Amino acid sequence: MVGSSHEALHRIFQKEPGLLTSALQQVLSVPFPTPHDFAAMNVDLTEIEPIERRVDTLLKAETDEGSYLLVVESQGKPDERKRGSWPYYLSYLYEKYRCEPVLIVVTQSSATARWAAAPIHLGVRGMPSLTVRPFVLGPDNVPVIATRQEAERDVPLAVLSAMTHGRGRQAPAILESLAAALRTIDRDSAAALVQFVDSCLTDPQAQRMWRDLMTAMQYFWRHPLAEEVREEGREEGREEGRVADRVEMTLRILEWRGIPVPEAVRERVEACTDHDQLTVWSQRAVHATTAEDLFAGPNG
Repeated sequence: MVGSSHEALHRIFQKEPGLLTSALQQVLSVPFPTPHDFAAMNVDLTEIEPIERRVDTLLKAETDEGSYLLVVESQGKPDERKRGSWPYYLSYLYEKYRCEPVLIVVTQSSATARWAAAPIHLGVRGMPSLTVRPFVLGPDNVPVIATRQEAERDVPLAVLSAMTHGRGRQAPAILESLAAALRTIDRDSAAALVQFVDSCLTDPQAQRMWRDLMTAMQYFWRHPLAEEVREEGREEGREEGRVADRVEMTLRILEWRGIPVPEAVRERVEACTDHDQLTVWSQRAVHATTAEDLFAGPNG
């Protein structure tokens, strides 16, 4: 299970390596050749002398123009030590593998993105002996994918969009679009991508929205976080607790999607004690255009 946004922001590229080169090409307009093969590599760059250095993710991309080493660093905040580490990583990798190294920094912070994008010059001022120019993916250049059609066209990029922008007023549209798009890919891949998004949603409300959506769509049960949900249910040990949770989820999905909930609809949902019926309503809430749409269908 991915345990933090730091881990998720670089491990997504281990799961979907093609996302990394498409982001270089489409988001950053880098003329990077399209790879025909990827290989994960050892991230340990420690030499014989006991100075430990590790990159977050390291991939080898084979292209018609040769091999490239893709160095992915997840960065939460500015860290001046990286101004020395990153040039070392690239030089060491080039010397060891004789492949062109490419540094990509991924962040959820606009301020950190601006810091990371600044060229690193080593040597005489104005005439450096070495210059490193990181490619940076962050909230200022990763596209906001907030429609179902866009999300279905490129699900991995929609995942990166949710991981980067999943907060504030844009969160409902981004997360809802991604949730719908996940239905178009195989369930095992979807379950893994669900976890990456969940780990990156630092806004508690956005994370709760995401978990509600995934529970309603029944993806969550295949995902390690579902064990937490089931454990909480066992601790409650009461059917009424499960019913109350489903009532709250149904109404909350409508509310964060911006759909007004008339008092009559609220009263009907809150009065229901049938967990299966509430499950149907919570699933309909994901795609409803009005609150009354909850009750439109063969099962009421």
